[in-house]
Amino acid sequence: MSKLSKEEKFLDFSDYGRPLAKVFANQLKNTSVTPVQVTFLFGISGLLAIYCILNGFFIAAGFFLILKSVIDAADGELSRMKNTPSYTGRYLDSIFDNILNLLFILSICFVSDSGIWTSLTAFLCLQFQGTLYNYYYVILRHNSEGGDITSSIFESESPIAFPGEKQKTVNILFRIFNFLYLPFDRVIHELDKEAIEVSSFPKWFMSMVSLYGLGFQLLIMAMMLSIGLVNYIVPFFIGYSVLIFVFIAIRRTFLTKKIRNQSC
Repeated sequence: MSKLSKEEKFLDFSDYGRPLAKVFANQLKNTSVTPVQVTFLFGISGLLAIYCILNGFFIAAGFFLILKSVIDAADGELSRMKNTPSYTGRYLDSIFDNILNLLFILSICFVSDSGIWTSLTAFLCLQFQGTLYNYYYVILRHNSEGGDITSSIFESESPIAFPGEKQKTVNILFRIFNFLYLPFDRVIHELDKEAIEVSSFPKWFMSMVSLYGLGFQLLIMAMMLSIGLVNYIVPFFIGYSVLIFVFIAIRRTFLTKKIRNQSC
């Protein structure tokens, strides 16, 4: 099942790994490999990227960052191919992303001129950027006919486990997930509460916001590592956050126009 209806699909710059992910998942669909095992595989790719950063192998690090993005998309594709939805996999995927993002930034801090507090600020900026993209994307999916509604803007209680997974595991991962992501979700929601009232977003707008998707963030990081700009990665992602306010301003303008047109 697609996350969006055919009419709502947009050019997602952060999802460049999807074609290769589908090929990879297709090779595994008739095997005993599970989507959760693929999730652990992208974690390994992320750890290899960290090892390469710490040892100065920046081109190799860039490769593993991009490979991580491809495998990150493959676990969901495999889950849909095998029709084995899993809250365990969904929460584990997001938890790994959060931890790896922090470790990526700290590794870059270690080999660059950036200080620890500046680097932690960059990590927070990365998270807010990704949260804005996910915020609009989840709203679009919920309002899209036939779209995926497994994700919510806020999740107040642990969901009922799917067959084949343990409720206790889902409960634990849910609490960790909320601890890591809920503060960012709350802030972004406060910045643009009215967004949930919009029935749809134009494709060009979602394509712009996808520049904040995790895949595109890692692509930028990989490119900067590969061309010797390691000292500029942390300040770049701090400055990159200015687009949060630009995107929100554009969204508010779009909503105002929509209300005005409907009232005429």
